[in-house]
Amino acid sequence: MSSSSSTYSLSPSITPEVLNTPGTQRSVLFDDDVVADPLNIDGSTSTFIMVVGGLGYIGSHTVLELLKEGYNVLVIDDLSNSYETVLNRVRGLAIDFCTAHGRRMPALHFRQLDYRSAHMKTVLASYSSYSIISKPAPAPARFPYSTLQRTDSGIDMDMDDAQEPAVERLSRISGVIHFAAYKSVEESIRMPLRYYSNNVCGLVDFLGLLEEFGIKNFVFSSSATVYGEGANCGLPLREELCVHHPESFLDSDGAERRVLPGVLGLTSPYGRSKFMCESILADLALSDPTWSITALRYFNPVGCHESGILGEDPRQKPSNLIPVIATVLTGTKPVLDIFGTDWNTPDGTAVRDFIHVVDLARGHIAALAASTAGRTLAPFRTYNLGTGRGHTVREVLQSLEDASQRKIPVREVGRRAGDVGFCVAEVRRAETELQWKAERSLNDCSGDVWNFTKARCVES
Repeated sequence: MSSSSSTYSLSPSITPEVLNTPGTQRSVLFDDDVVADPLNIDGSTSTFIMVVGGLGYIGSHTVLELLKEGYNVLVIDDLSNSYETVLNRVRGLAIDFCTAHGRRMPALHFRQLDYRSAHMKTVLASYSSYSIISKPAPAPARFPYSTLQRTDSGIDMDMDDAQEPAVERLSRISGVIHFAAYKSVEESIRMPLRYYSNNVCGLVDFLGLLEEFGIKNFVFSSSATVYGEGANCGLPLREELCVHHPESFLDSDGAERRVLPGVLGLTSPYGRSKFMCESILADLALSDPTWSITALRYFNPVGCHESGILGEDPRQKPSNLIPVIATVLTGTKPVLDIFGTDWNTPDGTAVRDFIHVVDLARGHIAALAASTAGRTLAPFRTYNLGTGRGHTVREVLQSLEDASQRKIPVREVGRRAGDVGFCVAEVRRAETELQWKAERSLNDCSGDVWNFTKARCVES
């Protein structure tokens, strides 16, 4: 899919926007639910996609793809594992793209906030408009004088019979993409409460806030870890292996099968947190079908923007395979540890489905578009985002050695807690319903990572 494609566009209204952050402090009438003088940030009624955790690795690439498709974007990020400089990189790449294609640059707003912060309510209020809706006039009283009262200016209607205005709130945020979860399997085993507090409790409160503002188009960043020990079956993982309410599907032989809620052998608090979050979202959508919730189960995101300007650059210690290899390439880390060489795989190292981060970002845009077009089959729907093909750790290592023309020193060590040996996506549901497909190869990922790594070395 070309990055300039508008296949997944929701045709947002694009108007001249100011590339700054909007004010959030407003006077209120009676309480903080009703804004007395609604804030119109840019003098228009254009809508925004709110991306929570939008300056992280996957979030930043998704924000860039949204801007390229013409969406106005509001980024929420507390910078706990990212840098504000990423915003400037995204903006610069988006401006270059829009200039090259003769398009107007959409709005890009940023708020440095934890998505669990109480200030989120003020931010959402600033992207809302309010109108007064009058209730129908009451029927005339049978004895009208019985409902009259004397005032200083004469006779007036009794207040109980006067029309009572109602306030309708309309949000300019047409959809939310949620990336704000903690994501390290190893760290979650050491600090489970931290993961449950942010990933699960934070999501519950956040959903309640969105519901208050009538924002019900929600794309959730999930994970293939929800398949637990099922990943060791040696076959591509299909969405029906992990469901939250009874579900029927056609198997590979065309026979109808029915599956019950649950999953086998979740291997870490991180995986359990993602399963819990999906369950919460499924229950919410079942209780209120006006929600449109899409849970995207990532496999192994790798790569970076082809320019080498935007990539994976966490504040915290990287734990994913390719950014760890990059630290070895730059000399930051002396050797690459290969965790487990006794898996039941072609070369003994673990097999993963590595998907280019730009393809993954495009999957989020496809999810928004499918939801808006009504192509998803239920108010809550899960999709695998992967390539459908697995590669071993050694194959990834060889690909990066070829791209960099450097030998990468390795050390074979034991398996890590929480790891599985095989994890590859079945991707037919996403291809059919989202009209999305991964296009970039492992070698594309390695070449882009090397471009980004070289650029970072020059900067430092």
